[in-house]
Amino acid sequence: MRGLSIPAVAPPGGAAAAPGVAPSRRAATGEVVAALDLGTNNCRLLIARTTARGFRVIDAFSRITRLGEGLGVTGLLGEAAVARTIEALAACAAKIRARGVRRGRYVATEACRRAANCAEFLDRVEAATGLRLEIIPTAEEARLSVAGCASLLDPTVPHGLVFDIGGGSTEASWVRLERGRPVIVDSISLPHGVVSLTERYGGDRVAPESYAAMLDEVRQELEAFEARHRIAARVAAGTVQMLGSSGTVTTLAGIHLGLPRYVRALVDGTTLEFGAIAALSRRLAGLSLEERAAHPCVGRERADLVVAGCAILEAICTTWPVGRLRVADRGVREGILIGLSGGPAA
Repeated sequence: MRGLSIPAVAPPGGAAAAPGVAPSRRAATGEVVAALDLGTNNCRLLIARTTARGFRVIDAFSRITRLGEGLGVTGLLGEAAVARTIEALAACAAKIRARGVRRGRYVATEACRRAANCAEFLDRVEAATGLRLEIIPTAEEARLSVAGCASLLDPTVPHGLVFDIGGGSTEASWVRLERGRPVIVDSISLPHGVVSLTERYGGDRVAPESYAAMLDEVRQELEAFEARHRIAARVAAGTVQMLGSSGTVTTLAGIHLGLPRYVRALVDGTTLEFGAIAALSRRLAGLSLEERAAHPCVGRERADLVVAGCAILEAICTTWPVGRLRVADRGVREGILIGLSGGPAA
């Protein structure tokens, strides 16, 4: 597969776009930078201005495009999904030009890693929007996710499990805290995400046996990782913390907090007990699609996907019963911005 780190070229219509520079070079203080994460389910953009110690977000964009819809069956990105995604990327490109972005990194993950027609898709994106997407491997996705939410890890706890439940895959990292900073010991990418599992098991009212089957599938995928590092023994010793970065985790946190609408500032950094996770997960699984869609922290766009996410989350929690997890409404995009700016959000 083709992947480039150059963020943009001249877009259609002749307007000047942000020229590309190597993302490994840090931006100067006051420079405007951008991070785009194109996943199996979502297209997300953050634009920030660098500061002396990091960055400050000045613009954002997020849209559910379901790029990976049907990919598990056909092995291809479907035309309707491609059209939706290019429309979202065009909106991102417009923001990037309007904000005068001079440095950025625009990445694509599991759907593009798996699709046989990904090269054609990348060409169409570049022709339509001026954006060049970089397909990153699973290890880099995990690294960026950890970097993006590292500030939420407790520096006094020596080990951590950091995971991100995506649309087409789930990344989990086993980290060691050295002088308060996380070092990734190993990471795993599970071939299960909220879109891929939902397409196989359904997204309306999920039968208990179907929910149990999803749990078992994910737990089996985690067995080799557990055997390799014997994480459960460290969990039992009380030396492991857990940090979750995904729409599933933030949605459950919003419901648990009883929010009348989702508020990032109230969700990011909060804690969820495993007992609450199990109860909320089973409750959502027992609701109809319409009942889930009516909840303000779920909504129609996520209503069919959230149960599969709950099954993945429960599998992680039962494999490593830490007892509680910290919720992160941050991840790959923030990890990119930290790499570009040299520091965390201001």
